[in-house]
Formats: sequence, C-alpha cells, structure tokens
Amino acid sequence: MQQPFYILGPCGLESEEFAWDMARSLKEIADRLGINWYFKASYDKANRTSGDAFRGPGVKEGTRILGEISKELGVPVTTDIHTPEHAVIAAETIDLLQIPAFLCRQTDLLEACAKTGRTVNIKKGQFLAPWDTVNIAKKMQGFGCDDFYLTERGVSFGYNNLVATCDHSTG
Repeated sequence: MQQPFYILGPCGLESEEFAWDMARSLKEIADRLGINWYFKASYDKANRTSGDAFRGPGVKEGTRILGEISKELGVPVTTDIHTPEHAVIAAETIDLLQIPAFLCRQTDLLEACAKTGRTVNIKKGQFLAPWDTVNIAKKMQGFGCDDFYLTERGVSFGYNNLVATCDHSTG
C-alpha cells in the first residue's frame, strides 16, 4: 500500500527568496514528523479574480526555481499546469504535474501531461460529482497513463446543479 503524502507550499510563486524560505521550513517540519510530501508553488496563478493581479514568474523561470529547490533540498516538487505546451516544459524539472480544478476535463491538457511520463495529480473541479471523475480517469488511461491521482476538492451548490440567480429589483 502506498503511503499518504502531503502537498505543501505557498499557493503562488511570489518570489524566489520566499519559495526557498518556505521550502526549507517545510522540509524541516516534514523531516521532523516523518511525512512524505511535495513542495508546491504555482508559477502562474491564471485564475486570479483581477486581470491586474500578480500571476507569477512564468513557466520557464518558475520551473527553474522549483527544479533547483528539488535538487538542493532533495524534495519532490509540483506545480499547476495550464496549457499543453507548459506540460512539456514543466516535465523537465517537475515531479508531479498538477491539473487545476477548473481545467480537470480539458482533454488536450490531460493528454499532454499524460504523454510526459510524469505522475499527474488532477484536482477535481467543485462543479463535478465524484462519479463524474470516471471519465477523467478513462481519458488518462486512454492516453496510456496509469500513474495519476484524482484529488477531491469538495463541491459547490451540490452535484450536477447549475445555480443561477437573477435580481429583479428595480432599485
């Protein structure tokens, strides 16, 4: 049986210095507690509410930073992948390619990650019921990838329900 592991780190890769500080601190804690873990920071937070918000250093610089952290500290790393092109670049240094929840059914992205040969972690969108992930798993297996995880993310507004509201006030 595989041991459980944790994905730990800052949401976004805000700066190289902060990433190193965080990774060193987390490694110290994980070593002390004897837990398996991946260091995670996203090189591009493409789902920010504001188009003006800082997104990160980009795929090349971000994966360079994460790759160096992995090599120097001896910890596996993960990051969110947003495009098929990024999957190929990230696979050079990233141990676990992660699909963001909003992109969990994107066939081209799933296929690109599957074809890298890296393990893939697919975060289930909150808009999906757990049984709907069967189709995601079938896609991955159809692309020749049996080394993937499906991570439960909870739900919004119940399963398979579209909730729309309308304000009829004349105010």
